[in-house]
Amino acid sequence: MLERVICLVTGYLLGSIIQAGYWYGRFKHIDIRKYGSGNAGTTNVMRTLGKKAGMTTYLFDALKPIMCMAIIHFVFGNKNGNELLLMMYGGLGVVLGHNFPFYLNFKGGKGIAATSGIVLGLLFYPTHCWAFAVLGALTFGLVTYFSKYVSLGSLMGIGMWFVEFVIWGCVGWLPLSGSVLYECYGVVFIITLLGFIQHRGNIKRLINGTERKVGQKRTEEVK
Repeated sequence: MLERVICLVTGYLLGSIIQAGYWYGRFKHIDIRKYGSGNAGTTNVMRTLGKKAGMTTYLFDALKPIMCMAIIHFVFGNKNGNELLLMMYGGLGVVLGHNFPFYLNFKGGKGIAATSGIVLGLLFYPTHCWAFAVLGALTFGLVTYFSKYVSLGSLMGIGMWFVEFVIWGCVGWLPLSGSVLYECYGVVFIITLLGFIQHRGNIKRLINGTERKVGQKRTEEVK
């Protein structure tokens, strides 16, 4: 249990401190959370400050869970056969820190870039975990391309990741078994659920047909 707590806290600190969108905005003398959708995530930074700012934000936000997973690998290894579970706890911590940074009144991003970083981190994991990143990129790319909604592509991407993770576990493609496997399902589900919760406003606008499409830009300050 202590190992799980350590991984969760380590992830939270990394996710909080490396708040790329917020610090990029400060470099440009603005609080990015007062513009556009009001969060410090990649999409809002890109719409407000441009593609270079958005890509820089995504790069750093996606690197956070990869860094956390690397730390967990070198500190704990797989001596108890639960390395993947500990990595998911670390990833959950990063998403929580990214979404709710302690020094910014718990107002950060929506966690999609950080979640994608978890999936990318699994590229370096043995067995069939590399497929998560490939399928995730395809899902996000195709849904976003045809719907023109980044939010829909993001939600479909993380939703399918959870489904794929469960399928991989059921067919024996994950290096976990028994109660540890089900615990890992639960952690991945929480990560996915956080993404949907943080996008509840987007989901409402998608249903109402008022969600902004790719190419639309809004930079007015949030009151």
